[in-house]
Amino acid sequence: MASLFLTYIKEYMYQKNYAKRTVESYLYWIKNYILFHDKKHPDKLDNDDVEQFLSYLASQLHSLNNN
Repeated sequence: MASLFLTYIKEYMYQKNYAKRTVESYLYWIKNYILFHDKKHPDKLDNDDVEQFLSYLASQLHSLNNN
């Protein structure tokens, strides 16, 4: 894993005894959130950025369901 941030999150979750699949799932979504926002660090993002990402996901799901 190249990102120090994601490595930290991974180690933290394992330290807190999260299940392997939970860690993998969380890292997947965190990574996608970061990539969606052009690799900005999450502490540089705010609630509006979360809403943009969730709206994007909802529109993608809507598109998939209408095809």
